[in-house]
Order: sequence, then C-alpha cells, then structure tokens
Amino acid sequence: MTAFSYKLTSRAGPITVEDYRRLARRAVPSMVWAYVDSGAEDLGTLRANREAFERWCLRTRVLTGKDAQDLGVEVAGVPLSMPILLAPTGLTGISHWTGEVGAAQAAEGQGTRAILSTASTYSIEEVGAATKEDHFFQLYPWADATTGARALTESFIDRAKQAGYRALFVTVDVPIHGNRESERKRGMGTPPVLTPARIASAAIRPKWWYGFLRYQRMSARNLVDQGGARAAVRSVQAQYRWMRPELVWDDFAWMRAQWDGPIYVKGVLDAEDAARAIDLGATGVVVSNHGGRQLDGSVASLDALPAIAHRVGGRAEILLDGGVRRGSDIVKALCLGAKAVCIGRPYLYGLGARGPAGVAHVLQILKEEIARTMTLMGVDRLEDLDESWLLPAQAVVRDDDLAGRRAGLSGVSTAGTGG
Repeated sequence: MTAFSYKLTSRAGPITVEDYRRLARRAVPSMVWAYVDSGAEDLGTLRANREAFERWCLRTRVLTGKDAQDLGVEVAGVPLSMPILLAPTGLTGISHWTGEVGAAQAAEGQGTRAILSTASTYSIEEVGAATKEDHFFQLYPWADATTGARALTESFIDRAKQAGYRALFVTVDVPIHGNRESERKRGMGTPPVLTPARIASAAIRPKWWYGFLRYQRMSARNLVDQGGARAAVRSVQAQYRWMRPELVWDDFAWMRAQWDGPIYVKGVLDAEDAARAIDLGATGVVVSNHGGRQLDGSVASLDALPAIAHRVGGRAEILLDGGVRRGSDIVKALCLGAKAVCIGRPYLYGLGARGPAGVAHVLQILKEEIARTMTLMGVDRLEDLDESWLLPAQAVVRDDDLAGRRAGLSGVSTAGTGG
C-alpha cells in the first residue's frame, strides 16, 4: 500500500483544534459525530477532562532569554519531534476513508507515531506495510470462547510482532462496554442501525459518502477480513462477545511475558494500580479514563496524574490522554509528571475535516502552541517543566478581584481605575 498524498492545510484555514472540530462536525454524518465526539451517560467525565486543565495557571518568568525550539522527547525508546502521540481510536475509517493508514502516515511525517487500535478499520498488517516507521499497537485482551481464553490475545500479539510494531499498549479499562447513550440514540449501538434519516444525513455530505461507499472502511479489520456494513455489524458484535471482565493482574503478567519490547498499561487512574503495573514489568502507564467513554463519574485524567507521577515517576514513563485541546494543556500535563500525551479526538477532527492533511496540521498547531507557551513562560526545555511552573487557579488573586476587595473594605469606589 502506497502513501496517501496530501498537501498541508493553508495558513488561511483553520488555526485551532476547535476550528477543526467545527469543520469535522459539518463533514461527517450525525451518527459518526456521536461516535467521535460524545461519551458515556451524562458526559460528566468528558467535561471533567477539559475542566481539569482550567484549574491550573502557568507561572511566567520574564527576561529569561529562553526560546523553546527543541520539543523532542523519547517514548518507548523512539525519538519523537514532539511530546504527542496519536491515541488508539477504534473504527477510525468511518471519520475518513484513509483511516488509520492516513493518520499514521501523517504522524510519522510530523516526526511522531500512532498507536493502532485493535478495533482499527485497516488491519495490523496493512498499517505496518503502509508506513515507514515502527508504530505502536494497542491491545484489547479479548477472548474467543471457541479458541480458548488467551489464544485470540496471543494472535494479536504475534501479528503485531511480525508487522514490526515497536511497543504494546494494553488497554485495561474496558472490561465491559461503557454506556454511550448518545451513540446508541444516533444508531451507533450494537448492532449499528441505519434509518432513512441517518442515510440522508450521510448523503448530504457527498465527500464523506463517496469515500464511505467506495472504500468500505467501516469494520474492525483485525476481526473480520471484509469491508461493508454486514462485516461492520459482525465485528462490533464480536467485540462485545469477547470482552473479559474476569481479567486480573496475572493476565497482564502473562502478556508481559509474550511481548519482549516496551509495554504500557493504558487506562490507569489509581496510583496503586500504576505501581502494580510497574512491579509486573510495565515500561509505563497511560493515565486515561478512555476519553470519558467508559465510567461516567470517574476522575479526570489530569486530576489523577499527580499522585501517579509521585508514586512511579522515577521508575516508569507516564503518558496521559483525555481533554487535550491546546498546547498549553500539554505543557500543564508535562508539568504534572507526564512525559508525553496521546490525542484522540483532536486528530479525528483533523481527519474528518481534511483527511491526513488535517491530522498533520493538528499536530503542527499543537506543537507550535507548546513552543509558544513555553517561550512565554520563560522556559526552553521540556525536562525543566515540573510542578513549580504551575499555580492552582483558585489560589491566584487577580488584580481586579483584589481591587474589589479593597473597595469593599474601604467603601471607596474603584470604578475606572483598572489597569
């Protein structure tokens, strides 16, 4: 499979992740948008992931002579040009027909890597053959009753090895499927349901509709070697059947023994679990609540990060996903102990709106925002970022607040004296 050709988006076009979100909303049908942008139940955790970043202010130092240029970092022994990876996202091909191949090619073109989902619309082998670099593989430790408890998981691990994937990310926060009500209401339940209105929503988006019908990238190709709607239904039904709520730490220890490269546990929110993972041989952990798509009411990823960083930061690599929309968000995560972040929805917005070019541009936007944020803070090296560069937002007294308090105490109006 050859590389998809694309041109980077003009500077006159979208300039923020939110711009891409608006474009993607118009580019894809409502049922696809529900899958990409929504979460579980009342969306509390989805909102909390964003709100957590607002609880921190960035400390700034002036006249430092610092200009952040080198944003390189090493994850899983791989040098990256920026502290950003593409998170594993299932059924990526329904956002744009180039799917995981287009996204991975865009990522490596920007000097970073993608983490391929087990539920990808291009197979492990297809993505491996279509990319120049060794990307990473995300493993759902599913079990097929007909082949034994570990045979299916072992087959995924073996395929990832043979295809040249560098690191394994074991997702542990999906013992059962989260209650994603918005998806179910819009036809993305199990099985997916198409109605005349949903077909019409797709048909009025001719670019999306053409790619969808021509390339048929709607099924989890690691599970069924076919495209099309029927295969998509079978692959989704298989995922539900193969989930394993009975998994325990011994199962992870077995997976560690099967994989001789870097291995991460994805979906950790508790410091004790992080320590247990490292004790069993994990290279690192991904602090994640699955983008608010699993347990609504669980802690925001950023809020869980400090305790985990304090517990295992000196022993393991810590990554974070959930709620990242700005380069300043990434800087805050690095200050609190993450080595890099994984982005899911932001790159899907880029993919849905403009294909691989959109993914590349989203990465460029975030990288530029990181560099600008650090330069304005007065710090030029990623390794210098730590908790000392953050201030709790509730502890920061703004000048106008202080003026108002003084006026309240003295009874003297301060109207017109603001600076």
